[in-house]
Amino acid sequence: MPKLPADSEIEVRLDSAASLFEHVLTLAQRRDLFEYPGRTVVAIMELTSVSYTGHAESEDKPPRVKLRVTAAEPAQTKQEEDALLRAKAAMWRARRMDGTLDEVGGGPRQAALLLDEDFAAYPTDAEFRRAESAKRTRDMHNAAR
Repeated sequence: MPKLPADSEIEVRLDSAASLFEHVLTLAQRRDLFEYPGRTVVAIMELTSVSYTGHAESEDKPPRVKLRVTAAEPAQTKQEEDALLRAKAAMWRARRMDGTLDEVGGGPRQAALLLDEDFAAYPTDAEFRRAESAKRTRDMHNAAR
């Protein structure tokens, strides 16, 4: 990856391959988005850079990076949506106070701490793995009948 001067303005675009997000939305969410233009879905997303352009000295284009949604989990309840919006607001306030609102900040964000209380009742990774294992065992047992 080429190195850019520290003061380079970098344009960011979203990749058109957004089909992943369709698969994580429920039918009700997709229907609402279609039937009520302007409807919002609040989600946690992972964005991955998939290409870059305009990096050569001889090019007249500004540097550009293209991002793709590679993982997403939309809120399914009003409580989840409210928790994610509170975390977003807290992260915005921290960036504003750090003076990094218009740039990528280098300070700790600790977003997990913001959500710990709201999602304390949700399963841990270990609980999820045990539940999945038990489900596979039940499915194999039922298939053997």
